[in-house]
Amino acid sequence: MSASDPTDTGKKLDAAEQKASGVADWFGANWESWLNNGLKIILIIVIAVVLRSVVRRLLTRFIQRMNRTAEAMDDTALGGLLVNNERRRQRTEAIGSVLRSVATFVIMGTAALMVLGAFGISLAPLLASAGVAGVALGFGARNLVTDFLSGVFMILEDQYGVGDEIDAGVATGTVVEVGLRVTKLRGPNGAIWYIRNGEVKRIGNLSQGWSTAAVSVRLGYEEDLERAQEIIETVGQDLAKASPWDEQLWGPVEVLGLDEVLLDSVVVQVSAKTMPGKSLGIERELRWRIKKALDAAGIRILGGALEPAVTDEDDPSAAIAAPSALANPASPQGVAASPLAPPAPRK
Repeated sequence: MSASDPTDTGKKLDAAEQKASGVADWFGANWESWLNNGLKIILIIVIAVVLRSVVRRLLTRFIQRMNRTAEAMDDTALGGLLVNNERRRQRTEAIGSVLRSVATFVIMGTAALMVLGAFGISLAPLLASAGVAGVALGFGARNLVTDFLSGVFMILEDQYGVGDEIDAGVATGTVVEVGLRVTKLRGPNGAIWYIRNGEVKRIGNLSQGWSTAAVSVRLGYEEDLERAQEIIETVGQDLAKASPWDEQLWGPVEVLGLDEVLLDSVVVQVSAKTMPGKSLGIERELRWRIKKALDAAGIRILGGALEPAVTDEDDPSAAIAAPSALANPASPQGVAASPLAPPAPRK
């Protein structure tokens, strides 16, 4: 093998030295900017994480203070009736979750944009693209956004909560769970209904404030109404003294008067103010006691007009047979049905 040319080796060493010198010069010219940008990015991330943690902690303390303020109402009679622990817990947790999510999105999103700006990336095209994508997502997921916003306002306005009896139009039942997107109801037959919050157009809350127990009593037309009124009022007074109805009744049982006057009966309307959600039980108990008391007093209760039964004795045409063509001997049917004459005897 021949020895390598010293001139080629020298050229290669010079080229490598120039490359190394160029890389060193490039690093020497840019390391300060890299260090500044790196420190800036690290500082942005640290500040964002610390700020997010502080904001979330402040929001958690705010929610806990709301819970302590609400729990202080439990010592009062009105607070014990209107405040439900599970309802309050879910409501505050939902509000806290929404606030924490919004705070995290704003803080971390701003930090991400600042980091991209530190890398020298132009944010104008990125923000324009994000705006277009947001509009497209808004059109595509408008039902989801509507459900979410409706759920937020339902929770903030405390339209209903866990344990409430509500009529949502599409379904009626007891609220089992309140979410930001759907509300879960348990119907009277035990079925679980999942209702999207954006589809609820109106809410009838049967558990806020107070309820009304209404009972209609149909009596015979000839019955003594004043005596019946005294009996019903006595039944109401006895019901208000009995347990547990004494706690569920918030007012006396009142006889409002005649609701209908018919040919054979009259309808007496009875009403009472009750605890929210307890009206059905009061109505059943009132009907039971009123029925027993009126039966004991000999006052007849009607369930509706009865039609008289029709018998053969009441119908004068029942004993008359329908006309028949065989009744006329001259008719062709009568001739055909008449017996043949016997033949004449032979002589």
